[in-house]
Amino acid sequence: MSLPLEGRSAIVTGAGRGLGRAEALELARLGAAVVVNDFGQPGRDGSGAASATPAEEVAAGIRAAGGRAVAHTGDVADHQQARELVELAVAEFGQLDILVNNAGILRDRMVFSMSEDEWDSVIRVHLKGHFNTTHFAAAHWRARSKAADAPVYGRIVNTSSEAFLAGSAGQPNYAAAKGGIVGLTTSTALALAKYGVTANVICPRARTRMTADVFAGFQEPAGDGSEDRLDPLAPEHVAPLVGYLASPAAAQVNGQLLVVHGGMVAVVERPRVAAKFDTKQDAFTYDELDALLTPHYADRPTGETFAAAEVLGLKHE
Repeated sequence: MSLPLEGRSAIVTGAGRGLGRAEALELARLGAAVVVNDFGQPGRDGSGAASATPAEEVAAGIRAAGGRAVAHTGDVADHQQARELVELAVAEFGQLDILVNNAGILRDRMVFSMSEDEWDSVIRVHLKGHFNTTHFAAAHWRARSKAADAPVYGRIVNTSSEAFLAGSAGQPNYAAAKGGIVGLTTSTALALAKYGVTANVICPRARTRMTADVFAGFQEPAGDGSEDRLDPLAPEHVAPLVGYLASPAAAQVNGQLLVVHGGMVAVVERPRVAAKFDTKQDAFTYDELDALLTPHYADRPTGETFAAAEVLGLKHE
């Protein structure tokens, strides 16, 4: 019996550690040949010297288990290096079938304290990094589709965050970047559907190097003989969903957003219009808006915004 991703090739960015590593290993387990990308900087804020070691170790582990993998140690936020990443997948494996964008950094600060560099660096790695790889992968699939005069196989899995959905007060740069990734994903899903390509986005919650302090001591298996249980916040809870979205089984799943962690997957519905007001004149006046909108918001719960904070309460039952 063949594996779901046998004969397919994949790129996973930020795959030297944490979520990306778990995702690369899962894709390989499902039969895909994998380009393991990681710039290798040790600091979760993108600080420190780049290193080839994280990507090379994960690629070596895949090969040792009988799979196919190569390492790429470039910076996906650099347009040319992202091009080289896609070109490497094509050169090594003949074509690219799957792109998983995961690379990211954190530089948390309240909006009134955040520096320009803290803003720019996070937007660059997350949002520009997602765009760069998507751009070159999309061009590859479009060219193949036109040459074949038929749809091809293409899967994009992007990484957003509950910080975007719930509104994270200390992460304006990160929340903005992750919101932008959702917009990029839905636009890409519509643009590439005719070529046979799907694009979806996940909001994972996992205990990784980037979130170690956030989840310190949170939901860890108790020391009561349950040490063999998988940590509810382990990245391995997220990886199977990435494998599914990358597979032929998910051909009808496109432009969707899913929250995943701890043995739970939640499909997030698109926003709905809660209320609509029409002017009784040619154009609204201040007084008319006051008469319509002020009563509408008068009885709303204090602090309620467009943010969906309830997602933070989702858990496996």
